[in-house]
Amino acid sequence: MKKDDNGYFSAIVKLADGTYQYKFNVRSKSWFNEPDEWKAITDPYATDVHPETQNAILRLKAGKKVVDEYVWRSDGVHLAENAHLVIYEMHVGDFSGGESDDLPRGKYTDVVDKLDYLADLGINAIELMPLKTTPGDFNWGYSPAHYFAPEQSYGPTAELKRLVDECHACGIRVIVDGVYNHASTDNALTQIDHDYWFRREGKDPEQNWGPEFNYELIDERFQICPAREFILDSIRFWIYEYRIDGIRFDAAKQINNFDALREFVTHGRKMAEMKPFFTVAEYIPPTPEVTEPDGPVESCWNDSFMYGMLEYLGGEPFNLDKIKHVINPRGLGFVGTTSTTNYLANHDQNRLFRKLGEKGILDDELYTRAKLGALILMTAVGVPMIWMGEEFGEHRPMSEDSNKIDWTLLEHEPNQDLLAFYKKLISFRTSHAAFASENIEFFHESPDAGVLAFHRFDDLGNSFAVVLNLSDDDAAEYSIPSFPFERSRELLADAEFDAAQHILRLDIPRRSGLIFVPR
Repeated sequence: MKKDDNGYFSAIVKLADGTYQYKFNVRSKSWFNEPDEWKAITDPYATDVHPETQNAILRLKAGKKVVDEYVWRSDGVHLAENAHLVIYEMHVGDFSGGESDDLPRGKYTDVVDKLDYLADLGINAIELMPLKTTPGDFNWGYSPAHYFAPEQSYGPTAELKRLVDECHACGIRVIVDGVYNHASTDNALTQIDHDYWFRREGKDPEQNWGPEFNYELIDERFQICPAREFILDSIRFWIYEYRIDGIRFDAAKQINNFDALREFVTHGRKMAEMKPFFTVAEYIPPTPEVTEPDGPVESCWNDSFMYGMLEYLGGEPFNLDKIKHVINPRGLGFVGTTSTTNYLANHDQNRLFRKLGEKGILDDELYTRAKLGALILMTAVGVPMIWMGEEFGEHRPMSEDSNKIDWTLLEHEPNQDLLAFYKKLISFRTSHAAFASENIEFFHESPDAGVLAFHRFDDLGNSFAVVLNLSDDDAAEYSIPSFPFERSRELLADAEFDAAQHILRLDIPRRSGLIFVPR
């Protein structure tokens, strides 16, 4: 291969149409190898990799390189804007498939088989845990080796495209978890010239999961940042080739480079062209500094919501100020409707049922509190996210081993009832225009009675009100002054109410909530 003036090596090899495997032989410049030691490496830009040989796979059709021959069918389907997203986080291997035959993992096709369930649930986006190829037989994907090749154990590339395509046909967007802080030690760039793309030493020994990309290093000869260029190429590829609709930036705090994140987001939106594109950062502890308008990403994973809700639902005395910050993160400095992504649990946390059960909250009480948590999640300011199985009471403990959700729980009436409750809330969340506005007003609060009420509205007259009884006592014939609607309908019970002189009188069961719309 010959090196050109831009620093690239190339050779011309005449090949007929077909499928080929290959590797590169390079003289390593990495400090941990012998000087100019020859290393056989996988192409860092390989779009498919043989799982056993780690050879790159090249497919040619009509003289051109192709990933596969999949034909897209649903590019023209309208997809929800970011302000109306309800996200369902899942691990492809653990979501579905193999329930009856004890397979170690599910596949892309198994998710497709469950799309009717997801569409019926009403969610309009899935967030897939990392899909890039990783070493080993089963893992969560947070140590990617190949940044352009999807995980083969879930199925071939065409089946991933079919999953995205079928999701779009159902009106479901596909957000993919991107690991851009670090890579696997198996990543080929580490063998070419480790310090050209990665830091020699990690930034924090206690938060080090592999070679860390160096987004500060500039190659003065070509005026590029090699690490940024590589990640930008990967982002571009996944948007163009797999039609993804957003990215979750894993370990954004450890990336610790807002300029790089801003560049990734800007280019991602540009590449997505006219489609809505959602960007959310895992930044712990959450801070408004990482979110727009001044920060690099649109949204921040909001652990503050999760911990605030767990504290209250787990039995701690309610604190109205904390609950108000849970419902309205603007009090914490987040300014937009999508600045936070809220959840009761995620892949890094045990599910709510597990956490409450460990606190001795069981049986009917468990479902009562889970419903109240879901109601607040779906009506609070921010983008709601559900960790797979949460909607019907999954309670298996967190595990990085194969740990499929238990669909047999839906054979039980309480789990069916919880699922139906989630469906009502999600239908309301995805259809009501007021969720696109950041306008919110707490118009009634009583620390003694434990009642809190808020009003969300936009500038076009769309609005709804939520009344919460956070206490352990029923509130009988409770009066709420300054109620925003004289005539209203409560959505969950489908009951009508009148508020003479804007005073609403009603019974509010303990640890429950009501949602009102004007009529």
